[in-house]
Amino acid sequence: MYLTARETAERLGIKRDTLYAYVSRGLLRSQPIPGSRERGYRTEEVERLRAGRGLSRATRSEPFVPVIDSAICLIEGGRLYYRGHDAIRLAESATLEDIADLLWGQDPISTFRHSQRSEARGIGGRVGAAASLGVIERCHVRLAELAAADLGALDLTPHGIVRTGRAILYELAACIGDRPTAPDPVHEQLAALWRLDQKGADLIRRCLVLLADHELNASTFVARCVASTGATPYAVVSGALAALSGRRHGGASASAEALLHEIAERDDPLAVMAARLARNEMLPGLGHPLYPDGDPRAAALLNAAMAAIPASRPLIEAAVAAARQLVPQPPNVDFALAAATTALGLPQGTALAIFILGRTVGWIAHAIEQYQSDVLIRPRARYTGPRPGEENPA
Repeated sequence: MYLTARETAERLGIKRDTLYAYVSRGLLRSQPIPGSRERGYRTEEVERLRAGRGLSRATRSEPFVPVIDSAICLIEGGRLYYRGHDAIRLAESATLEDIADLLWGQDPISTFRHSQRSEARGIGGRVGAAASLGVIERCHVRLAELAAADLGALDLTPHGIVRTGRAILYELAACIGDRPTAPDPVHEQLAALWRLDQKGADLIRRCLVLLADHELNASTFVARCVASTGATPYAVVSGALAALSGRRHGGASASAEALLHEIAERDDPLAVMAARLARNEMLPGLGHPLYPDGDPRAAALLNAAMAAIPASRPLIEAAVAAARQLVPQPPNVDFALAAATTALGLPQGTALAIFILGRTVGWIAHAIEQYQSDVLIRPRARYTGPRPGEENPA
């Protein structure tokens, strides 16, 4: 038996928007109802969720997991949308700067494209001080230097945050390339750094756009938590980078990139992947809980990589086929990003660099939204320890 969205929201005592957030986070599944254009929710699943949350009149406002209202990103029906615009379609022509304008709520006459970036003058230009560090560590160092010098970052109005966000984005691009800051679009800066032709630059542009935001992943949730305390955007991005450094987040892109490089070297995807499974290692970059039928970002980037570098098609198709033969899960965006950087002949570490720059735009967007909400994020814990007065075991 199925319940409608209205019936489900009423039974759980939540708003429709919260219900859709539950679906996007995999807490509840919506199913097409035969003979209807509406999607329904299985009664038994709704009741399990209701019972698991212990819903009562006193606790119905407390979410099962942190759920935050947001108008930035929507994952629904196996698609990704930025403020209602299909991200895959945007990636056909938009730059990362265009997406920043969209997500940061700026006038479509690009804040970046027509800016002299005068606000960032006097705080940039110093690079190379931490060249021996990893990319995330270098970014941490640079953000700390900038935060100390840029008192304007204390302005947490939307205009002030955009000014600081623009400075952060271009400074991180300079930091990753170990070059002085430049006003060129980020994908052009990376293409110049890695000596890519126009097709390569366009592929980098697509990657940046499709990585700009992905709802409340771990690093974005951290970014919102930091913003909710009233810390500056430098602290927001630094905190998000710390979360991204984990092996289960940004580390997934690095692991997938290492896998694709090994496949390219040995030219035997099935043997490489089977050997990893035999060593009880996970195959990175496969499957996504929010896209049971396949990550649309991955499909778009894999197709774009093969179109931009036709010589990469046999490798990419063989790698995808081998993965499907061993693990019944389609590639996700980490796999596709790794395939793109491998097809371009870029060194290991570039996938994570692209991820950082693309996602910085999303982190700033969520910071703007969180500052405007004026709400301190403070989840509650579900206590599972001994009750007061109970005798603790020796």
